[in-house]
Amino acid sequence: MTDGPDDSRPANERREAAREKARQLRTSQQRKDRRNKALLTGGIVIGVLAVVTVVALIIVSAIRPTVPGPKNMASDGVLIGSGLTVKPTPALAADAKPIPSTPDPSGSVVDIRVYADYLCALCGDFQRTNLKQLEPLVKDGAVTMEVHPVAIYTSHSAGTKYSLRAANAAACVANYSPNAFWKFNATMFTKQPKEGGPGLTDAQIKSRVSDAGATKTSEISSCIDDGRFKTWVTTASDRALSGPIPNSTVKKMTNALLVLVNGKQYTGSLTSAADFKAFVLQAQGDQYSSTATPSPSPSAG
Repeated sequence: MTDGPDDSRPANERREAAREKARQLRTSQQRKDRRNKALLTGGIVIGVLAVVTVVALIIVSAIRPTVPGPKNMASDGVLIGSGLTVKPTPALAADAKPIPSTPDPSGSVVDIRVYADYLCALCGDFQRTNLKQLEPLVKDGAVTMEVHPVAIYTSHSAGTKYSLRAANAAACVANYSPNAFWKFNATMFTKQPKEGGPGLTDAQIKSRVSDAGATKTSEISSCIDDGRFKTWVTTASDRALSGPIPNSTVKKMTNALLVLVNGKQYTGSLTSAADFKAFVLQAQGDQYSSTATPSPSPSAG
């Protein structure tokens, strides 16, 4: 009895057949090895490319191209004073640090600064409640108001980046038609879009530019279309979020609205004009007391 089928072929043929079988097995294994190596190499390459892509995106996000800022916003804000006119300033050069506005040293003019996102509902509450009573005070020179448009809610508008587009449009108005800024800022909070929605389209923003009585509307329209100051807006917003806030007891922004009166943060009701007026009067009194020249003491006779 044999262990396998009877093979009557000559021994040399059997050896040759065995060699051929072994060769075929080696060839098959070599093919498998090459295929596995190719798959492994390809996987490594894809993994490396994915890592490189992620790193590149992080670097691009962290290192934004530097661009000049808009005119009349050297402090990162628009300073509006007597007659609702904007204090002119040159455009900041790329990479230049903002130049904080200097409050009235006598304390007779109230310094109000508002950092606000055009999509922020609380920002809208404050603006709609108080702009009407502030307008005559600013117009008469009793108050200066510096508006800092920021883009904090850029990701809260169904993918349209409305906060960033709106703040860019504000910078465009400040640059090309600064004395329309007061009305433009006000109209952006009139019938304000809801948080989480797409916000206004660029065409609707341009319509509000026209409603504000802006000049050079063609230049402003192009500025809105090409997002000319978007990078600057993002950088200015980052500065506000990281701090410090100039001429203030507040270190940095912690949400989408910051209201300062003579450097002190207003934390009262955003829908009570009376509360804000009282805070302004209190801040004005405190400022006057700290800057008033004391009367000389009577000399001993």
